[in-house]
Amino acid sequence: MRVLVLHSHPVTESYGRALYNQTVESLTKAGHEVDGCNLYDEGFDPVLTAHDRRVYHEYPENTALVKPYVERLKAAEGLVIVTPVWNFGFPAMLKGYFDRVWLMGVSFDLEDGKLTPTLRHIRKMAAVLTYGATPMRAFLAGNPPKKIINRVIRVQIKIGAPVKFMAHYDMNNCTEQTRAAFMDKVRREMERF
Repeated sequence: MRVLVLHSHPVTESYGRALYNQTVESLTKAGHEVDGCNLYDEGFDPVLTAHDRRVYHEYPENTALVKPYVERLKAAEGLVIVTPVWNFGFPAMLKGYFDRVWLMGVSFDLEDGKLTPTLRHIRKMAAVLTYGATPMRAFLAGNPPKKIINRVIRVQIKIGAPVKFMAHYDMNNCTEQTRAAFMDKVRREMERF
């Protein structure tokens, strides 16, 4: 299976980057063709310009500036998002990726005001997230990233596709043992992906 792995952490020596590296390694070991999309290393521009917004609904003109990213998304059969959660949201880099790449004609069609998802070729998905907050604090805040994964993106991919949500909460108080245990969980889950 061709798996697109989206990553958005700017620090190369971070635990988040180590999770990304482990994810790519485990998926590769499992025999998948992995497309590692490290948005910071690739210099992705997350800014939606006035021009981008004006042509947002005009396919294929809307894809001109992000065509390589669109092609990679369209080629994916699996999707894994590896990212930290900052202020109960995705980093601006990843949010900008969704704003600029998940466009009309790419992730959805719009006809007579009716939206139709078009990422049905993605038949498996996983999220590997790290939170500074505890699970309870994330719950009380509504846990927007979890809802985006389980309620928004899930309905855009193949109907009934399995979605695995993995989160290491309370990074502000984590230990070497909690990080190692979560890394091992990610390794096992990605080898079964």
